Amino acid sequence: MKQITATGTTVDEAVQSALEQLQTSKDQVQVDVIDEGKKGFLGFGSKPAIVKVSIQKNPVQDAELFIIEVAKQMGAPVQVKTEVKDRDIAMELEGEKIAMLIGKRGQTLNSLQYLTQLAVNRESDQFYNVMLDAEGYRARRKETLENLAKRLAEKAISSGKEVKLEPMPSYERKIIHSALQNHKKVVTDSDGNDPRRHVVIRPS
Repeated sequence: MKQITATGTTVDEAVQSALEQLQTSKDQVQVDVIDEGKKGFLGFGSKPAIVKVSIQKNPVQDAELFIIEVAKQMGAPVQVKTEVKDRDIAMELEGEKIAMLIGKRGQTLNSLQYLTQLAVNRESDQFYNVMLDAEGYRARRKETLENLAKRLAEKAISSGKEVKLEPMPSYERKIIHSALQNHKKVVTDSDGNDPRRHVVIRPS
């Protein structure tokens, strides 16, 4: 975090001096008053005001800049639309070579999402959850996983044996669990360690 200590005859003057040196505006910084200063009398006993001004990290802006730069380096430039709700940052990517950023079964998109989340939370005091999507891929993937869950549940029932799914990130495993949570003939749980953690469907 970039910060500076500045002085002035008043707190406001000290803050303004810091803003000019940091080349930023007051809504982008956090101000800590170290000493409010003292006017003195006829110029005697006066003390300058001292403030510490820190540029605040903007997690949304950081996430967007990271994705745009990585996509550019991959040769698949994108535009980013972002929605923020509390600590959740949802980002929709658009571009001519978007398939390159999605990858096989969304593996590239998942990796980008993981790296973006790391970049955003690296210097943040609070944890932000990042979700990347590209041209509605997540909704299509959700539907695919729900259909897969139902199909494999039937396989577990007919064979009488447990069925192991391929390793998936936690939110995809959650889709499988949710799709079968009210199923009366099978139970699901997760097994293994990341990144090989996977769902197991067992006849109940």
